[in-house]
Amino acid sequence: MSGTKPTNDSLAYLGLSQLGTQHWNLSPEKLTEIAVQNNQGALTSNNTLVIKTGEFTGRSPKDRFVVCDDLTRDTVWWGDINIKFDADKFDALYNKVTDYLRGKEVYVRDAYACADEDYRLNLRLVSEYAWSNMFAYNMFLRPSEQELQSFDPEWNILCAPGFEAVAEVDGTRQHNFAIINFTKKVILIGGTGYTGEIKKGIFSVLNYVLPHQKDVLSMHCSANVGKDGDTAVFFGLSGTGKTTLSADANRKLIGDDEHGWSKDSVFNFEGGCYAKCIDLTQEKEPQIYAAIKPGAILENIIFKPGTKDPDFFDSSITQNTRVSYPIHHIDNIQTPSVGPAPKNIFFLTADAYGVLPPISKLTPAQAMYYFISGYTAKVAGTEAGVVEPQTVFSACFGAPFLPLHPGKYADMLGKKMQEENVKVWLVNTGWTGGAYGTGERISLKYTRAMITAALQGDLNDVEYTKHEVFGLQMPLSCPEVPSEILSPINTWKDQEAYKAQAEELAKKFVQNFKQYADGVSSEVLEAAPGLKVDA
Repeated sequence: MSGTKPTNDSLAYLGLSQLGTQHWNLSPEKLTEIAVQNNQGALTSNNTLVIKTGEFTGRSPKDRFVVCDDLTRDTVWWGDINIKFDADKFDALYNKVTDYLRGKEVYVRDAYACADEDYRLNLRLVSEYAWSNMFAYNMFLRPSEQELQSFDPEWNILCAPGFEAVAEVDGTRQHNFAIINFTKKVILIGGTGYTGEIKKGIFSVLNYVLPHQKDVLSMHCSANVGKDGDTAVFFGLSGTGKTTLSADANRKLIGDDEHGWSKDSVFNFEGGCYAKCIDLTQEKEPQIYAAIKPGAILENIIFKPGTKDPDFFDSSITQNTRVSYPIHHIDNIQTPSVGPAPKNIFFLTADAYGVLPPISKLTPAQAMYYFISGYTAKVAGTEAGVVEPQTVFSACFGAPFLPLHPGKYADMLGKKMQEENVKVWLVNTGWTGGAYGTGERISLKYTRAMITAALQGDLNDVEYTKHEVFGLQMPLSCPEVPSEILSPINTWKDQEAYKAQAEELAKKFVQNFKQYADGVSSEVLEAAPGLKVDA
């Protein structure tokens, strides 16, 4: 199945006929060579492929749609995240895309998602670009040569970055789109070269299929496992340290972004990692840095002047510079990517207001509250128009990828936490000593030490104090961490200013949670921050 597929009708079931050359399951080396030959990529000094994704350097949430039909009409959580798309419009647009691909060279990739064989999802990508295909090789799980001989895909992805929709005719918002059709089991992507649309499309599919049909909790998280078989799970939005903190030299990586929690296992959906590169250094993130070698793909990276060396501090194209690499580029990985049910869960937040403690222990009710809240903060410069810190609440730390109501995932997490008696921690990887612009980022060294202490049980018997506004239990001591930073108010020069900032952030939590109040217990509602003024 590797190389050029000899038959011309092998993709006819997708309506793809009269194609140019079909390249099936090419090696990363061959795909790299083609991308460079076609002037769609360049090589770094160590022969890693660098590509530019074009107009879009990140996902476009307002252009992500779900086909509304008999299957999805009453099950999908419709709104600004899952935007309805007419089934007839989908068929018409699908035909336009297949017409566009007629006569073109295409790259076909057979792969699968879910490392637990009980939940394996076979998928096939047909892409216009060689590097889109290589991305799928990196990010999904790779069948053996024997498995490829009789491979039967359940889901299909068509990716045509060069095709642009006509919004007023095709029913899209603008020329780019990513549309999921759960009935036809097809993801249709056009007008955007950003590879994350491929990855997150399948994640959205699994977020529907696994909880709704298989009783498996799908999670936007990273996970690793210790020498004693203790699994840890890290939830967090982009930029909070999910990938960085799960890459621990003393623990085996299960995966860095997407997992399922079944009755008795935590398993990776993917076969690779998709890490942020902005400000990357060998000292801060040695495993990610070492993974950037032939077979990896660097996205939207600039070379240092006069060299072929990546400049990881250059954000002139985007702050969202990325690298994708297969998981075997990291040495200490769990094989297969499956671990037992977790003993510790970490909710990561980059609090740009400098309010939340660097680590705190949550009650079960607080765990549910902060899971549903899914808080972090954007800082100035990370997105156009962001000048001051902005609160971000993303239900279950992954709202953009949740086809079902957040309450479904929260209920499942609550039951599993109770069944397994899991310890849950809230970890602030953001600011201390003041908000962004005044304070400073909490040291990665200290964050790692706090997480290690939690994992090793070193925080089980220490003394705790309760946060005045948020009610969080903060340890008074932690190995390898200065005790004065453990209570954030102590790091601010003006403690009254800290209290005012804490009240303001608490109000935002309370306001955001109103939309979920009808679907949670009174215990969870009582886990909200305690306000001194009317919220």
